[in-house]
Amino acid sequence: MRYSAAFLPTLRETPKEATTVSHALLLRAGYIRMVGAGLYEFLPLGVRVLQRIATIIREEMDRAGAQEVLMPAVLPSEYFKETGRWDKFGPTLFRLHDRKHGEYHLAPTHEEIITDMVRREIKSYRQLPINLYQIQMKYRDEPRPRAGLLRCREFLMKDAYSFDVSPEAARKSYDAMEAAYHRVFGRLGLQYRLVAADSGAMGGSGSAEFQVLAQSGEDAIAACTACDYAANVEVATAAEAAAASTPSGELPAPVRVHTPGAKTIEQLVAFFGDRVEGVGADRFLKSVVYLAGDEQVLAVVRGDHEVNEIKLARAVGADEVHWVAEPEHAGFLGPVGWKDKVVVDAAAAAVADGITGANEEDHHLQHVRHGRDFEGTVADIRLVAKGDPCPRCGGALELYRGIEAGHIFMLGTHYTDAMKAEFLDAEGTSRPIVMGCYGIGVSRLVAAVVEQLHDDDGLVWPSEVAPYAVIVTPLGGDEPTAVAEDLYAKLRERGLTVMLDDRDERPGVKLKDAELLGIPLSVRVGKRGLKDGNIEIKARRSGETSFVPLAGAVDAIADLVAKS
Repeated sequence: MRYSAAFLPTLRETPKEATTVSHALLLRAGYIRMVGAGLYEFLPLGVRVLQRIATIIREEMDRAGAQEVLMPAVLPSEYFKETGRWDKFGPTLFRLHDRKHGEYHLAPTHEEIITDMVRREIKSYRQLPINLYQIQMKYRDEPRPRAGLLRCREFLMKDAYSFDVSPEAARKSYDAMEAAYHRVFGRLGLQYRLVAADSGAMGGSGSAEFQVLAQSGEDAIAACTACDYAANVEVATAAEAAAASTPSGELPAPVRVHTPGAKTIEQLVAFFGDRVEGVGADRFLKSVVYLAGDEQVLAVVRGDHEVNEIKLARAVGADEVHWVAEPEHAGFLGPVGWKDKVVVDAAAAAVADGITGANEEDHHLQHVRHGRDFEGTVADIRLVAKGDPCPRCGGALELYRGIEAGHIFMLGTHYTDAMKAEFLDAEGTSRPIVMGCYGIGVSRLVAAVVEQLHDDDGLVWPSEVAPYAVIVTPLGGDEPTAVAEDLYAKLRERGLTVMLDDRDERPGVKLKDAELLGIPLSVRVGKRGLKDGNIEIKARRSGETSFVPLAGAVDAIADLVAKS
């Protein structure tokens, strides 16, 4: 590709709407442009990167035995209604009507459609196992699309679905997909962690995420510093809290304390610091009000902990819970005398001599203990914190930021039961097919790679996904231009993807643009080097520069590309 003919509108300044490194660099380097909130168009270089990532995914899916299909993006409502997700997805679902007033929606995912395909075609155990995948656009009406390609309302996704005769066979399919995902992320050169995760609206018995480690990541990950335990903080647990110890002497009855203006844990620690020896945030029982459907729930955690809303929803048997922003006596709430449902985190239940709100403005109760002064369901409902003991080995947990780039699920018969997708076993008995599903955000991976692999000068693409392997830049003058043209032709004859910067621009501008675009090898042809019979080659990622004789330059460049 000749730069002069390329549709490559680069920008010198970072656009104001860019909120992350990937968003800024992909806009500046002319890979993407925003059409609307959460809606992006891919320009030619962006398409090349997207296609190369998709090719890696296709190769690994095919290697794992999956077969590619293509399903529609506009779907009749009946399938989501069959499983209950028409209502469960709520406002996230893009809904529309056709001219005959039929209900449709844009596909946020395809579990129902693929299950319908299989229930129509699969009748016998002899036709199983089977794994089907597609690479296609998905649509979700995100309330806050942000960070460029990291959270969009339209995005390219690879979704695969396995169908098996038993949970044991389904586990083998799940393990094969997990191994394929490891190969995909390894080929992309990314640092990532496989972490336990919540299944959310997908349902099923368990799931895991492939989290690309990046400071800009929306997700928080807890990982052990001593073993391989890792989980999204939504589901991460710490080692069980120690049982409540009996304080020396008998615990006094709760004492009502006037605490004017002391609402936050920090204010309460300061207030009680002069009254109670060694008091810290871990002595307080913090109470937060939630709604689970129409039911009001009081969640109680230690003062140094935060409520995990996903765990709380599970504890009360709800799909989700909603925080009540301004309940009566906010800042002075407590479980003693609370009339509605109370759920107590295990660590809070272990506090032997606690301080909590008195459900009265400007008042707290001292000397409170679960089981004596109040009752409540005990469950793990807190977010883990840095330094918590690992539930597997007791080592310290560390917190990281991550970008969810892949998610794999053990669905079991969650969809096949609802949709009556069954097969006849060897004895002629009808049984539900056992499913798994496996997603990779293809367009999100473009941004994830940039978030992890960039520098102050621009993009730094790994060779597996770069839009071109080499950029050849003549640095002014007739001889460098002629040599660059010859190199460009010969490298293309060798089967390499090459960009020639044939623009009438100053050398400095060309070199800056080469860095911004992130192409792995930069070949610079200048008068000074040619005097000695050499050209300059710079590796974008390492920054290493070498001079090679012009006579053997094509072989040297091809060799470097092959090794990268």
